[in-house]
Amino acid sequence: MALFARKPNGASPLRRQFGETVGARLDANPAVKRFAVDGAQIYQHPDFLDAATCDALVAMIDANKRRSTVLAEENIQEFRTSESCDMDRWSPDVRPTDEAIAHLLGIDPVQGETMQGQRYAVGQHFRAHFDYFNEKQAYWPQMIETGGQRTWTAMIYLNHVEEGGATWFPQIGIRVGPKKGLLLAWNNMNRDGSRNTETLHEGMPVVSGTKYIVTKWFREGKWIKA
Repeated sequence: MALFARKPNGASPLRRQFGETVGARLDANPAVKRFAVDGAQIYQHPDFLDAATCDALVAMIDANKRRSTVLAEENIQEFRTSESCDMDRWSPDVRPTDEAIAHLLGIDPVQGETMQGQRYAVGQHFRAHFDYFNEKQAYWPQMIETGGQRTWTAMIYLNHVEEGGATWFPQIGIRVGPKKGLLLAWNNMNRDGSRNTETLHEGMPVVSGTKYIVTKWFREGKWIKA
């Protein structure tokens, strides 16, 4: 499919463009701070959501949670032990947040996957992983049909956590603790549009309290087909 064409080294002009345009938009936003690392484009926006919106999303997650899964040939349950739920993007309680994230990044909302809510109780975690897809895996043809590769990830912490639950990027030395309303965003690609292994990240175990987040992934093509 020409839309998702890549060079032999994995570089992609389309994915490179996402890195450039979204990065420029975030760099120009005074409410957004970029982490001072060379290995990846990672940004944070404090107080992206107000307390009332965070609380409403937490209630939705509690009401609709199920065991989290991973996209792989073998679903290793101990790799990701949280609970998740899919958020109805057209709900009046979800749509403003869903579209505000897309607007912040400057990406067409139709390229955003269904926003996912996640709940981590004491001891629960998500081991180190990548958000991008491995194009050699059996699931890749299905991903092409649903918009291709993931470009950007946006994640919002919905509450403070007493201890633990940080998001850790071990390759580049960034560790972000949960803070209510804080949005974290990063580009899963390198500057040339190839997959960035420096974006390896982990949802560290919660030590005390409960952690709630919502995550929004964006594709290089359309997730929503007309």
